[in-house]
Amino acid sequence: MYIVPNHLESWVEVAEGSDFPIQNIPFGVFQTKSNPKPRICTAIGEYVVDLAVLADMSLFDDLDMPIEVFRSATLNPLMALGKTKTSAFRKRIVELLSKGNEALEEQSWHFLHPIEKVDMLLPVQVGDYTDFYSSMEHARNVGTMFRDPNNALLPNWKHIPVGYHGRASSIIVSGQDIHRPKGQTMPLDADAPVYGPSARLDFELEMAFIVGTPSELGDTVSTGAAEDHIFGLSLFNDWSARDIQKWEYVPLGPFLGKNFASTMAPWIITLDALEPFRVQGPVQDPPVLPYLEYTGQKNYDIHLSVEIETESGVSKEVCQSNFKYMYWNMAQQLAHHTVNGCNINTGDVCASGTISGPEPGSFGSMLEIAWKGTKPVEMPDGSSRKFIHDGDTVRMKGYCEKDGVRIGFGEATAKVLPVK
Repeated sequence: MYIVPNHLESWVEVAEGSDFPIQNIPFGVFQTKSNPKPRICTAIGEYVVDLAVLADMSLFDDLDMPIEVFRSATLNPLMALGKTKTSAFRKRIVELLSKGNEALEEQSWHFLHPIEKVDMLLPVQVGDYTDFYSSMEHARNVGTMFRDPNNALLPNWKHIPVGYHGRASSIIVSGQDIHRPKGQTMPLDADAPVYGPSARLDFELEMAFIVGTPSELGDTVSTGAAEDHIFGLSLFNDWSARDIQKWEYVPLGPFLGKNFASTMAPWIITLDALEPFRVQGPVQDPPVLPYLEYTGQKNYDIHLSVEIETESGVSKEVCQSNFKYMYWNMAQQLAHHTVNGCNINTGDVCASGTISGPEPGSFGSMLEIAWKGTKPVEMPDGSSRKFIHDGDTVRMKGYCEKDGVRIGFGEATAKVLPVK
């Protein structure tokens, strides 16, 4: 593990409030119009750092990293090297970008690109995708709306980190538009289902962790070892068609209501960068089974927000939440995921489930914010929202902040287009 000292500064100008100070050093994949071949990068201030060029300058030779890692179209080869090597790699990048490295600064035109002039790509090749349901506030809200308010949580909810296997092929990078999904729904008071566009398209504010180190089939990963397998975190919007989902989910759970698109930010923030922002999670009562017990602080204080921008160009923030609210943490999720011997692979994505806080302003989906359509959100242009309209852009942001250091996650943004 390598934690960048708070006092350290970069020779690259970093504006106050930037997501990407030298204490962050996230990882992503990019391309440019002049060089469309994808390669891995990091970010500092308002710049993307081409790590392939730094490798060509022999600045990583002593780290014993295969040269193909730097020119890969995904971060998978890098993540597969393991936490020891990737932490050392990140430390070297920090050294190169720190103040006092004037020789490298003079050559910066070779490897620095303004962020607005590059195309960020999906950072990982996703083999498998698992979506959890780990916010008690979200689960309670949904149970209150659709079941018994006095027994909102299902009997198993406080005993296992509930999850399901989603669709990896439809995970897309921030900035890519999506089309409104179509499917079967059962209108109120109808005798038969109908087919057509979803009328209740929703976002789900989530964080995703990405597996770096794999496990073997038949092995289990303990809560104590889980973080050795987690490379980092990314912002994640698990789009949901509520009306399609409602009709289909019994008896096997989500299918077409969820698999049409999930938006992922282009940056993966390492656990090393997030180490200073650990916090204690909620008290788990009743006590969990031994394989889900853990020690230490496993939650993270990550401020999250969601903004809706209408087609007319006006926007409104509709949610402020925090990752610290999660009842089930990532270590428990991974331990439960593998307790039956299920293997995990480099690039696997595990999403948290909707992150809702205790107050209405912190609810992480329109289903909750507009309370099943009974409390529409008024927009600045005079329109209102029960769910997401065609032409709307949903923008998610996240950051940690402590002792004058801010670690940002970039954005997970997508615009909704009409049905194809």
